[in-house]
Amino acid sequence: MSLAALALAGVLAACAQAPPPPAAPAAPPPPPAVSLSPRVIEQASAYRAYVTRAGQISPSFPDGASVAESLKTGASYEPQQLIRGAIAYGAVAALQDPAFVAGARKYAVDPTQRRQIAYEIMKDPAYAAGISGASSAAGLVVAALGDDGKRLLDQGNAVKQAAYDVQRASWSKAEVVRRDARLAETKQLSVTPVLGDVNETARLQLAAVGGAPLGLSAQSTANPPYTPVVIRSLAVAALAALGYADDASLEQVMPILGEPMSASCLNMSKLNLYQCLAVAKPHYEDVFCLGQHVLIDTGSCLLKSAGMAPPVDPRAAAIAEAAAARATPYSAPKPASKPTKRR
Repeated sequence: MSLAALALAGVLAACAQAPPPPAAPAAPPPPPAVSLSPRVIEQASAYRAYVTRAGQISPSFPDGASVAESLKTGASYEPQQLIRGAIAYGAVAALQDPAFVAGARKYAVDPTQRRQIAYEIMKDPAYAAGISGASSAAGLVVAALGDDGKRLLDQGNAVKQAAYDVQRASWSKAEVVRRDARLAETKQLSVTPVLGDVNETARLQLAAVGGAPLGLSAQSTANPPYTPVVIRSLAVAALAALGYADDASLEQVMPILGEPMSASCLNMSKLNLYQCLAVAKPHYEDVFCLGQHVLIDTGSCLLKSAGMAPPVDPRAAAIAEAAAARATPYSAPKPASKPTKRR
């Protein structure tokens, strides 16, 4: 065979070889990590700071100054901020549930699906309640907020009882000095934002990303319907699991932290407190205002926001009977030996 023929045969053989396989498609980028903006964590920390301080108010008052200081502590929250903080804390609580986090994370693998699910949650927070594991996560939210509410309510009942017990001390019957200034300061404290504790902020930040569990436990799963606060807590937690609750998404996340009905409950508590302080004169009446309209009312609002009914006070019937006989809402209770309890 001639050289030309051999060369032609070589060319034909090369052409007959199979083309190289196509390049493998690029792997999709890994889903973003679970993240919750520091701004949201700060709201949760401020909420926890208030609950901790208010829950430590002692019913043992040695003098009028201690009553005044406790009143300042209890009145130091702004209703809208407290609800934002409760929802943010509820979100951190929901992120403690591995089943719920996994249920949300399965939508984070595909970028298109991740964006779509996040959009649905931002449009309607209740969408998050349909994610796998939502019922157990909701149980953690209810337990976390319910425990806080019950703590304040129980402390309030003890302080309210002290309004009668403290009358054994002569100082309790003395009139509060600068009563108008005390009321004005209370109103100012009610519109002043609360700051969180640095250590608590760090603890919540770690808990949100699975670094340090909060140690919460729910007695059982919580089945729908959920309250708006629980729903919004689940929504923020789901967005965090999808990577859409970081600083870049704050414009969409922060509105979810608002809840008008629960804020309205707290606003009513504040209005009742102002009315109570406006007519209270001796120190023991300020103790009553603190126990009822700061601690009990605020605790009851938190319990309702979690979907839990406030526990029934066994003395409620006697209180209601005494209230029906009163001529004015905040008439002074009788001496401790024969108390007439007020609403």
